[in-house]
Amino acid sequence: MTGLGLAAAAGLNAYIPLVIVGFLQFFDVVDFGAPFDNLANPWVLGVLVVLLLVEVLADKIPAVDSVNDVIQTVVRPAAGAVLFAASTSLGTDIPPVVALIAGLITAGTVHGTKAAMRPVLNAGTAGAAAPVVSTGEDIASTALAFAAILAPILILVALVVFVWLVVRWLRRRRREPVTT
Repeated sequence: MTGLGLAAAAGLNAYIPLVIVGFLQFFDVVDFGAPFDNLANPWVLGVLVVLLLVEVLADKIPAVDSVNDVIQTVVRPAAGAVLFAASTSLGTDIPPVVALIAGLITAGTVHGTKAAMRPVLNAGTAGAAAPVVSTGEDIASTALAFAAILAPILILVALVVFVWLVVRWLRRRRREPVTT
């Protein structure tokens, strides 16, 4: 469940779970072993924090957030793959390739849903929703990452709620008349 939660968090924001895992490893709260222990390297953490700041700012600006989502289409699934593999590197029989693929698919699915919904929200609110939704995504990513590490069973509950919300949103969207 830890890998699933970290990958889902990366689908919302690639750098939040990477920074959290890096700092938790740096302070010896968790240990994912080599080569994932490199996330705790101060230089790597510094680069990740800078990238996180850029991501957080870019994601709050309408239109820029859509460009950012295109760029992040590669980054978020890759981060999810690394995080899923890192969380399963010690104490499981899951082959690394399977863990990488599972993380890639999980983060890619969350990112794809986010990237598909964002332009609709921006268009419907003239961009006013971008900073609000982005802040909510950042909070969700942070909560998912901490929950994945500290209380992995909560991830299953969170994913069920996420799927329910997406299905509800899609059904409501289908029922609304199209205005031009």
